[in-house]
Amino acid sequence: MTPIRLTASVWQVPFPVGHVHLVRLPPDDRTGRAGYALVDTGVPGSAPAVLAALAELGGRPEDVRQIVLTHAHVDHTGAAADLTAATGAEVLAGAPDAPVIRGEAAQPPPALTTGEKALFERITAGFEAAGTPAPRPVAVGTELHDGDELTGWGEPVHVLATHGHTAGGIALHLPASGVLFPGDIIGAGEGRVVLGPFNVDRERAIASFRRLASLTPLETVCVPHGEPVLRDAAALRAATPETDWL
Repeated sequence: MTPIRLTASVWQVPFPVGHVHLVRLPPDDRTGRAGYALVDTGVPGSAPAVLAALAELGGRPEDVRQIVLTHAHVDHTGAAADLTAATGAEVLAGAPDAPVIRGEAAQPPPALTTGEKALFERITAGFEAAGTPAPRPVAVGTELHDGDELTGWGEPVHVLATHGHTAGGIALHLPASGVLFPGDIIGAGEGRVVLGPFNVDRERAIASFRRLASLTPLETVCVPHGEPVLRDAAALRAATPETDWL
Protein backbone atom coordinates (compact mmCIF):
# COMPACT_ATOMS: atom_id res chain seq x y z
CA MET A 1 0.00 0.00 0.00
CA THR A 2 1.55 3.29 -1.10
CA PRO A 3 1.29 5.80 1.76
CA ILE A 4 -0.80 8.91 1.09
CA ARG A 5 0.59 12.11 2.56
CA LEU A 6 -1.99 14.05 4.59
CA THR A 7 0.25 16.59 6.35
CA ALA A 8 3.95 17.33 6.63
CA SER A 9 4.30 14.46 9.12
CA VAL A 10 1.23 12.21 8.71
CA TRP A 11 0.58 9.55 6.07
CA GLN A 12 -2.40 7.26 5.55
CA VAL A 13 -1.75 3.63 4.66
CA PRO A 14 -5.07 2.78 2.97
CA PHE A 15 -6.76 -0.58 3.47
CA PRO A 16 -10.21 -1.82 2.34
CA VAL A 17 -11.19 -2.00 6.02
CA GLY A 18 -9.40 0.11 8.62
CA HIS A 19 -6.70 2.53 7.47
CA VAL A 20 -3.40 2.76 9.34
CA HIS A 21 -1.66 6.10 9.89
CA LEU A 22 2.07 6.71 10.04
CA VAL A 23 3.34 9.74 11.94
CA ARG A 24 6.92 10.95 11.55
CA LEU A 25 8.45 11.88 14.90
CA PRO A 26 11.46 14.11 15.64
CA PRO A 27 14.94 12.62 15.20
CA ASP A 28 16.37 10.47 17.95
CA ASP A 29 19.05 12.30 19.94
CA ARG A 30 21.39 9.29 19.80
CA THR A 31 21.03 8.19 16.18
CA GLY A 32 19.80 11.34 14.49
CA ARG A 33 17.18 9.27 12.63
CA ALA A 34 13.54 10.26 12.49
CA GLY A 35 11.18 8.09 14.48
CA TYR A 36 7.64 6.99 13.67
CA ALA A 37 4.40 6.24 15.47
CA LEU A 38 1.62 4.05 14.14
CA VAL A 39 -1.99 4.87 14.86
CA ASP A 40 -3.83 1.52 14.59
CA THR A 41 -2.52 -1.54 12.75
CA GLY A 42 -5.21 -2.90 10.41
CA VAL A 43 -6.65 -6.41 10.26
CA PRO A 44 -4.50 -9.49 10.90
CA GLY A 45 -1.99 -9.92 8.10
CA SER A 46 -1.52 -6.17 7.50
CA ALA A 47 1.98 -5.92 8.95
CA PRO A 48 3.93 -6.53 5.70
CA ALA A 49 2.01 -3.76 3.90
CA VAL A 50 2.50 -1.35 6.82
CA LEU A 51 6.24 -2.06 6.96
CA ALA A 52 6.50 -1.66 3.18
CA ALA A 53 4.81 1.75 3.45
CA LEU A 54 7.24 2.69 6.21
CA ALA A 55 10.16 1.68 3.98
CA GLU A 56 8.83 3.93 1.19
CA LEU A 57 9.23 6.84 3.61
CA GLY A 58 12.78 5.81 4.39
CA GLY A 59 11.90 4.28 7.73
CA ARG A 60 13.09 1.01 9.24
CA PRO A 61 11.09 -1.22 11.58
CA GLU A 62 13.29 -0.21 14.51
CA ASP A 63 12.41 3.45 13.87
CA VAL A 64 8.84 2.82 15.07
CA ARG A 65 8.68 3.97 18.69
CA GLN A 66 4.97 3.83 19.50
CA ILE A 67 1.91 1.91 18.31
CA VAL A 68 -1.25 3.69 19.47
CA LEU A 69 -4.45 1.63 19.28
CA THR A 70 -7.58 3.77 19.22
CA HIS A 71 -9.72 0.83 20.35
CA ALA A 72 -9.86 -2.95 20.55
CA HIS A 73 -11.67 -3.93 17.33
CA VAL A 74 -9.97 -6.41 15.00
CA ASP A 75 -9.50 -3.95 12.12
CA HIS A 76 -7.46 -1.72 14.44
CA THR A 77 -5.54 -4.23 16.57
CA GLY A 78 -5.23 -7.13 14.12
CA ALA A 79 -1.58 -6.64 13.19
CA ALA A 80 -0.46 -5.17 16.52
CA ALA A 81 1.30 -8.34 17.70
CA ASP A 82 3.18 -8.76 14.41
CA LEU A 83 4.17 -5.10 14.26
CA THR A 84 5.28 -5.06 17.88
CA ALA A 85 7.46 -8.10 17.25
CA ALA A 86 8.95 -6.50 14.12
CA THR A 87 9.59 -3.07 15.61
CA GLY A 88 9.97 -3.42 19.37
CA ALA A 89 7.64 -0.42 19.73
CA GLU A 90 5.60 0.28 22.84
CA VAL A 91 1.84 -0.26 22.54
CA LEU A 92 -0.48 2.40 23.97
CA ALA A 93 -4.25 2.04 24.31
CA GLY A 94 -7.21 3.25 26.35
CA ALA A 95 -7.25 1.66 29.79
CA PRO A 96 -10.74 0.06 29.59
CA ASP A 97 -9.87 -1.62 26.25
CA ALA A 98 -6.45 -2.83 27.38
CA PRO A 99 -7.72 -6.15 28.87
CA VAL A 100 -9.36 -6.99 25.53
CA ILE A 101 -6.18 -6.16 23.60
CA ARG A 102 -4.13 -8.28 26.00
CA GLY A 103 -6.53 -11.22 25.53
CA GLU A 104 -7.72 -11.12 29.13
CA ALA A 105 -11.34 -10.15 28.38
CA ALA A 106 -13.88 -10.62 25.59
CA GLN A 107 -14.86 -7.78 23.29
CA PRO A 108 -18.42 -6.64 24.20
CA PRO A 109 -20.77 -6.93 21.20
CA PRO A 110 -22.21 -3.78 19.61
CA ALA A 111 -25.81 -2.73 20.15
CA LEU A 112 -26.82 -2.61 16.48
CA THR A 113 -29.49 -0.31 15.12
CA THR A 114 -31.82 -1.58 12.41
CA GLY A 115 -29.81 0.28 9.80
CA GLU A 116 -26.52 -1.19 10.97
CA LYS A 117 -27.51 -4.86 10.93
CA ALA A 118 -27.13 -5.50 7.20
CA LEU A 119 -23.76 -3.71 7.07
CA PHE A 120 -22.52 -5.60 10.12
CA GLU A 121 -23.58 -8.93 8.62
CA ARG A 122 -21.89 -8.08 5.30
CA ILE A 123 -18.62 -7.11 6.95
CA THR A 124 -18.67 -10.14 9.25
CA ALA A 125 -19.31 -12.43 6.28
CA GLY A 126 -16.41 -10.81 4.43
CA PHE A 127 -14.07 -11.48 7.32
CA GLU A 128 -15.23 -15.09 7.50
CA ALA A 129 -14.86 -15.60 3.74
CA ALA A 130 -11.34 -14.19 3.88
CA GLY A 131 -10.46 -16.44 6.82
CA THR A 132 -9.57 -13.43 8.97
CA PRO A 133 -8.32 -14.76 12.32
CA ALA A 134 -8.87 -13.12 15.66
CA PRO A 135 -6.10 -10.71 16.62
CA ARG A 136 -3.31 -12.20 18.68
CA PRO A 137 -3.01 -10.75 22.18
CA VAL A 138 -0.38 -8.08 22.66
CA ALA A 139 1.00 -6.40 25.75
CA VAL A 140 -0.13 -2.82 26.36
CA GLY A 141 2.81 -0.86 27.73
CA THR A 142 0.89 2.31 28.57
CA GLU A 143 -2.79 2.53 29.45
CA LEU A 144 -4.19 5.89 28.41
CA HIS A 145 -6.87 8.02 30.08
CA ASP A 146 -8.77 11.15 29.16
CA GLY A 147 -6.52 14.17 29.61
CA ASP A 148 -3.22 12.33 29.17
CA GLU A 149 -0.58 13.73 26.81
CA LEU A 150 1.77 11.71 24.61
CA THR A 151 5.44 12.62 24.54
CA GLY A 152 8.05 12.48 21.79
CA TRP A 153 5.87 13.72 18.94
CA GLY A 154 7.44 17.16 18.64
CA GLU A 155 4.17 18.89 19.55
CA PRO A 156 1.45 18.42 22.18
CA VAL A 157 -0.74 15.34 21.70
CA HIS A 158 -3.92 15.30 23.80
CA VAL A 159 -5.64 12.00 24.59
CA LEU A 160 -9.44 12.16 24.59
CA ALA A 161 -11.63 9.31 25.79
CA THR A 162 -14.26 8.45 23.16
CA HIS A 163 -16.79 6.48 25.15
CA GLY A 164 -19.49 4.64 23.29
CA HIS A 165 -17.88 2.88 20.33
CA THR A 166 -16.07 0.61 22.75
CA ALA A 167 -15.61 0.98 26.48
CA GLY A 168 -12.08 2.35 26.14
CA GLY A 169 -11.76 4.07 22.79
CA ILE A 170 -9.49 7.09 22.50
CA ALA A 171 -8.82 9.91 20.06
CA LEU A 172 -5.62 11.93 19.63
CA HIS A 173 -5.76 15.68 19.05
CA LEU A 174 -2.70 17.67 17.96
CA PRO A 175 -3.90 21.27 18.34
CA ALA A 176 -0.71 22.89 17.06
CA SER A 177 -1.13 21.27 13.63
CA GLY A 178 -4.91 20.81 13.75
CA VAL A 179 -4.69 17.02 13.33
CA LEU A 180 -7.25 14.63 14.85
CA PHE A 181 -7.13 10.83 14.96
CA PRO A 182 -10.75 10.11 15.98
CA GLY A 183 -10.82 6.32 15.91
CA ASP A 184 -14.16 4.97 14.72
CA ILE A 185 -16.26 7.71 16.30
CA ILE A 186 -16.02 9.69 13.03
CA GLY A 187 -16.25 8.24 9.52
CA ALA A 188 -16.38 10.02 6.18
CA GLY A 189 -17.22 9.48 2.53
CA GLU A 190 -19.12 10.94 -0.41
CA GLY A 191 -18.80 14.42 1.06
CA ARG A 192 -20.39 13.50 4.39
CA VAL A 193 -19.09 13.05 7.90
CA VAL A 194 -20.95 10.39 9.87
CA LEU A 195 -21.03 8.67 13.21
CA GLY A 196 -19.08 5.44 13.08
CA PRO A 197 -21.41 2.41 13.31
CA PHE A 198 -21.37 -0.64 15.61
CA ASN A 199 -21.27 1.13 18.97
CA VAL A 200 -21.73 -0.49 22.36
CA ASP A 201 -23.51 2.65 23.61
CA ARG A 202 -24.96 4.80 20.84
CA GLU A 203 -25.85 7.81 22.99
CA ARG A 204 -22.37 8.01 24.47
CA ALA A 205 -20.87 7.60 21.01
CA ILE A 206 -22.95 10.55 19.77
CA ALA A 207 -21.71 12.64 22.69
CA SER A 208 -18.13 11.67 21.86
CA PHE A 209 -18.72 12.62 18.21
CA ARG A 210 -19.98 16.05 19.24
CA ARG A 211 -17.02 16.54 21.55
CA LEU A 212 -14.52 15.75 18.79
CA ALA A 213 -16.35 17.87 16.21
CA SER A 214 -16.15 20.88 18.53
CA LEU A 215 -12.36 20.80 18.82
CA THR A 216 -10.35 23.64 17.37
CA PRO A 217 -8.43 23.82 15.21
CA LEU A 218 -9.33 20.85 13.02
CA GLU A 219 -7.47 20.93 9.74
CA THR A 220 -6.97 17.20 9.14
CA VAL A 221 -9.28 14.50 10.50
CA CYS A 222 -7.58 11.14 9.93
CA VAL A 223 -10.57 8.80 9.85
CA PRO A 224 -9.90 5.04 9.84
CA HIS A 225 -12.79 4.41 7.43
CA GLY A 226 -13.45 6.55 4.38
CA GLU A 227 -11.75 9.67 3.08
CA PRO A 228 -9.79 12.02 5.35
CA VAL A 229 -11.56 15.26 6.18
CA LEU A 230 -9.21 18.02 5.02
CA ARG A 231 -9.83 21.69 5.85
CA ASP A 232 -13.59 21.12 5.78
CA ALA A 233 -15.09 22.28 9.04
CA ALA A 234 -18.42 22.69 7.23
CA ALA A 235 -18.70 18.92 6.84
CA LEU A 236 -18.27 18.48 10.59
CA ARG A 237 -20.80 21.19 11.37
CA ALA A 238 -23.30 19.63 8.96
CA ALA A 239 -22.98 16.15 10.48
CA THR A 240 -26.08 14.56 12.01
CA PRO A 241 -24.81 11.71 14.19
CA GLU A 242 -28.17 11.46 15.99
CA THR A 243 -29.84 10.19 12.79
CA ASP A 244 -27.01 8.19 11.20
CA TRP A 245 -27.58 4.44 10.83
CA LEU A 246 -31.15 4.37 12.13
